[in-house]
Parts: sequence; structure tokens; C-alpha cells
Amino acid sequence: MSIPFAAVILSGGSGTRLWPLSREAYPKQFLSLTGNLSLFQEAIWRILKLIKAEPAISASPPLVVCNESHRFLVVEQFRALPSPHPTIVLEPVGRNTAPALTAAALLAARIQDNLVLAVMPSDHVIKDPEAFCMTMRKAVRLAYEGFIVTLGVVPTRPETGFGYLRAGEPIPGHRGSTIEARILEAFVEKPDLATAEDYLASGHYLWNSGIFVLRADLWLREIAQFRPDILDAVHRAVSLGQQDNDFFRLNAQAFALCPSDSIDYAVMEKITSSGQVAVLPLDAGWSDLGSWEAAWEVSHSDKDGNITSGDVYLNEVRDCLVRSESRLVAALDVENLIIAETADAVLVSSRKSAQAVRKVAEYLKQQNRSEYLDHPKIHRPWGTVEAIGWGEGYQVKRLTILPGAAMATQTHQYRAEHWIVVKGKALVTRGEETFELCENQSTYIPIGVKHRLENPGQSPLQVC
Repeated sequence: MSIPFAAVILSGGSGTRLWPLSREAYPKQFLSLTGNLSLFQEAIWRILKLIKAEPAISASPPLVVCNESHRFLVVEQFRALPSPHPTIVLEPVGRNTAPALTAAALLAARIQDNLVLAVMPSDHVIKDPEAFCMTMRKAVRLAYEGFIVTLGVVPTRPETGFGYLRAGEPIPGHRGSTIEARILEAFVEKPDLATAEDYLASGHYLWNSGIFVLRADLWLREIAQFRPDILDAVHRAVSLGQQDNDFFRLNAQAFALCPSDSIDYAVMEKITSSGQVAVLPLDAGWSDLGSWEAAWEVSHSDKDGNITSGDVYLNEVRDCLVRSESRLVAALDVENLIIAETADAVLVSSRKSAQAVRKVAEYLKQQNRSEYLDHPKIHRPWGTVEAIGWGEGYQVKRLTILPGAAMATQTHQYRAEHWIVVKGKALVTRGEETFELCENQSTYIPIGVKHRLENPGQSPLQVC
């Protein structure tokens, strides 16, 4: 039996509780917070591992649903992985997970109606990928048989910050030696502490991971029954959408009219009494990495309970997370703090207040401050541009052009530019002339003159 399969990676979050590292234009899923790979890349890597380990799966390229402003980040992060070329679905506006999954299912149905979709966020940590793959293999088989499967995380503490799943009786014929599929009885809202303690003691409750495995045709049938308004709007956005090189662009006008709703509220909570929803326990070191405190919990600490990254000096410091991105950070005689430094901002917070970090991001957004939106280094399809100095009447930027890439032809009516090649070789178009610049050579671009910068070499080009 060959099971048709595709992963659906939902990548629409902004991760404001991990500010200043996570920004609206560069959210947490694209950051390397727990290792060499970003959270987004780890999600793709786990799917590749699953496909390789399960010969019964016939995999189609993954579908990534992301904000249009993140499209080049997604392409850049896929370059480092041995992954099939993905279908990147661009949302012109965010409309939560139910419309995102509906768009993916409509596109998947063009490949095959009964394609099994593994739907997962792109910003979770899973410390035991082998256990994850073992659970997912059973989930894929159940989904192919017609179940809608959700993964419930085996709780390790009485957590009040997560929703829960109440697991019922085992599904007949699906007892496993280590993983037992059960009927899902109910989705349960975030509890108070006493209730969470009862849930943990009972053994019948699991944390809601937000990971679902189901057939595309089954999701489309259920969304048509319970939220036909979402299906109609998304169907129109897909029908009027356009393929643009690496991207599938949903029609902006049609998608903007789509109601916003989550997978849970739109469908899942309405069908738990049907007996067709299965829950599989997931015991794989899962975290949604929703705050700095969560980042502290999934990282390895030193003998004093500290977690550090970057250029950090500590003396008489205990149980702190200290992260430096661009300069030396020194901490003396403190405990239970979060200290996170980037090129343009520093966060200092007690660990108990980690959930309140989003208030900083909200304030910055209200004030229209750049520290909410982006880092000083901004990603472009051709590379990056980073502001490294400024003053009255001038700004200094460092451009990094990827091998073989080129900036679009531009004209500036209010500023001239000086270019100095710091590393590599540049091909410069200035007006009607084209010429090369090597390291330490420079040129001047007058106001109003068309210009273009290209990297003809095999290594990154740096220009200031």
C-alpha cells in the first residue's frame, strides 16, 4: 500500500513574546534558537526524516503557507535543505489556520483528492525526532483510513498556558506496542492551576499541539459543512490566484473577505462527537517555544542553571538566559532574568514576566517604531541590506549580494550613492555603462542615474 502524502507547514506567526529576536518581518520560526537550523528548517527536516523512514509513503513536495512578506525568507531557508521544491502559498493578509489549511487542501486536491496532509506549525521544538516520526507514521495510516488525527502532547506538568485534549477509549484494531490511538472526546480550554493538576493526575488529558493529520478531501468536506463561508472565500482566492515563479499568490481581494478562524474552532470542536477524530499521544520533547521562559526550558543550562549564547560574561549569576547577538553582554550578581541583546535593542526581564514581553512589541507597533517590524539587517531576494551607520544627511549600509544574484535596476531622485566593494567582485551598471569593481575599488552614482549591482562570482559580494 502506497499512501499519497504531503506536509503542510503553517508559517504565519509573528512570535512577539520572543522580542527582540523575533520581529514581524523576521519572526521566530526563521531563527536558530535551539541549534544550527531554524525552527522552520527543523520542521522540514523532520518531515524529510519521516518520508525516508516510511517506504509506504509516496510524498509530494511540501506546501508552505506563509505571509507574503516572508516569501524570500522561506526560499532562502529551503536552499540549505535537501528538500523537494515546495509549493509556497502566499497569504496577502493573515486569516488564521482554518483558511490557510483550506487553501493548502484545495491545491493538494489538484494533485490527488485523498492526499494525506500532515499539518503543523513551523515554530515548534521537538527534541526527539525519532519519537515524533514513530507517532506520525501511525497518524498517517489512520488518516488514510479516514480518521482526522491530532497529536496530543503527553503533559509533564500542570500547565495553564495550553489548551488540552481529552482522550477517550482506544480505537478498535489500533492498539500499538508503544502508541495507542484513542477517540478524541473533547477540546478543552486553558484551565486554572487546580484544574490542570487534576488533568495531569487523571492521565486522560493531553496538551493540544496544533498538529493534525488528515486527508485533503475529508477536510474540504468538513469545512464545507461547518464553515461554507470560509470555503467559498478561499476557493475564490485559489481560483483567481496566480503562480509566480516559486510562489502561488492567493487573490488578495478574495482572501481579504475570508473570515478568520482556527482549525479547532472552525471544524474540530464540532466533530469530536462523531467518533472520527483520533488522538495520538506524542512524547517527544515538544515545546511551542512561545516565550523566553519556554526557550529556557528546552535549552541546556550550565552548572549554575544559566543558558548563554554569543559574547557573554557572567559572574555570580544563576538561572538566567543571556543571549548576545552583536556585542559583549556582561551580567553580575543577578538571578532569574532574561537578557536578550540585538543590534538595535536590549530586553531585560524577570523570567516570571516572560509572557508580558509581547507588551513591548505592542507598544513599539503603536509608536510605529522600526524595532517592532524588522532587524537592522533586512532580507531581500538577492541577499541582505544592513544599516551600519547614520547621521544628519547620510546613511551607511552594507549590501550582501548572493552568488549570481542582482539587484533590480533603480533610480533615486533625492540621493546619490557611493559604492565600495569590501569583498568579492561586482558588476556595476551605471547609466549606459557597465563595468567591474574589485575589492577596495569604488564608484559614484549621481542623483537620477539608473543603476544596478550584480554578483557574477561564486561567493557572496559585500558592498558598502
